[in-house]
Amino acid sequence: MFLAESMPSSWAAAEETARMSGQAISDFYRCPETFLGFTLNGELSSDRGYFRFGEKIVCYGRSCSGVRGAHAGSVLHDTLNEVVVAHGQAKVPFDSDEVIENLRLERYADGGNFWNRKEGLLRKLYYVLRPMMSRSVRGRIQKYYVRDWKKLSFPRWPVDTTVEDLCEKLLLLSMEAKGVDRVPFVWFWPAGARGCVLMTHDVETQAGMEFCPDLMDLDDSFGIKAYFTIVPEDRYAVSQKFLDDIRKRGFDFGVQDLNHDGRLFDDREEFLLRAAVVNRYAARHGAVGFRAAVLYRRPEWYDCLNFSFDMSIPNVAHLDPQRGGCCTVMPYFIGGMLELPVTTTQDYTLFHILNDRSVNDCSIDLWKAQIDVILKKNGLASFIVHPDYIIDPDARSVYKSLLEYLRSLHEQGQTWFALPADVDSWWRARSGMFVERIGNSWRIVGEGAERAVLAYAVKRYGKLVYEVPDAG
Repeated sequence: MFLAESMPSSWAAAEETARMSGQAISDFYRCPETFLGFTLNGELSSDRGYFRFGEKIVCYGRSCSGVRGAHAGSVLHDTLNEVVVAHGQAKVPFDSDEVIENLRLERYADGGNFWNRKEGLLRKLYYVLRPMMSRSVRGRIQKYYVRDWKKLSFPRWPVDTTVEDLCEKLLLLSMEAKGVDRVPFVWFWPAGARGCVLMTHDVETQAGMEFCPDLMDLDDSFGIKAYFTIVPEDRYAVSQKFLDDIRKRGFDFGVQDLNHDGRLFDDREEFLLRAAVVNRYAARHGAVGFRAAVLYRRPEWYDCLNFSFDMSIPNVAHLDPQRGGCCTVMPYFIGGMLELPVTTTQDYTLFHILNDRSVNDCSIDLWKAQIDVILKKNGLASFIVHPDYIIDPDARSVYKSLLEYLRSLHEQGQTWFALPADVDSWWRARSGMFVERIGNSWRIVGEGAERAVLAYAVKRYGKLVYEVPDAG
């Protein structure tokens, strides 16, 4: 799989200049840096493209060898065979920080074409006509738009865990270089939870807003507190009492776009004007979370939004108007903002795009399959369920089945039911924690460490597994 050899003394200076930070791996695990050691094994290419790192891991960025493919579905050069383990370092033919950031920020996706003038005009026309369209007409248009989705090989449907797979593979290589088979790290979730569940409700219409109290009753009956995202202008009138009632019941809310016209990110100057208004609404209502309408996004503009966290980037976006996907099931930072990716299929997509029959015939099998993949990676299962679409009894019955399944997982001790602000607070605290040695043992240090659990990444039969104490 890779070569192990001694390093000539003449390489010493070159190694120093070729050293990679491995910061993304360090941030992912919060493990002692003494266990991490990466260098580049050559000069990075000037061009970017796709390449493999083993059979299943597809990367995007620059590399030190081979040819980078223009498309993820083509035959790709495998860089794993060029890894060299030498003198406590894993020499890798790409910069892991760069590759992981390229995936998380969707730099591989054809965002330039999506935001070009022609696409913008078509999108504008659609939103002008949308109020006059029935749901069935909208559904037919949306199905036509995503008609080729099954041909897309990357990101991997129905859940893509490339970032997690890459982090695991690189940690294994570093462990091989360091001659260790156990690495202590700060477990991903508080109290040893195996994964996290976020339920969010995007309120799009007056009818949806009026249904919110009933929806809170339903969520409460299954032990879930959800997060409502509110459109501040044009769609409906938002009273302070409505917002206060949400928080009084232990739920929470954030800002969804400005007016849901699909044009927030069309133009930079217009975005700055709109962002200033959005920020004023957030300050007025004490909202710290944001979601863009229709999951349109431009992460490079996020620094103009005054929010602690965002929830606008899908894990896999094959069925969304803006294709792409962040290829991770874990939260991650975009500058000072924490991204909580959308890791499961939206209710509307399940009911009206994927399902060719009536909503009554829908099952939650897709959601179950996605949850299974996410929990195997100890990730974040985040849902978007619209009040507007589950007023219908048949759709509500499907949602009840999902809540029942989530409750069963929670009762088995597999998940942490949390609000986005709770995850935001935890992930920020975790990012400041570190593991230090005390005699022959390890301990977690940092603010909030009393909630953290010391776990171990263990090399077992050539694979990485996690050892986590039981919760509590």
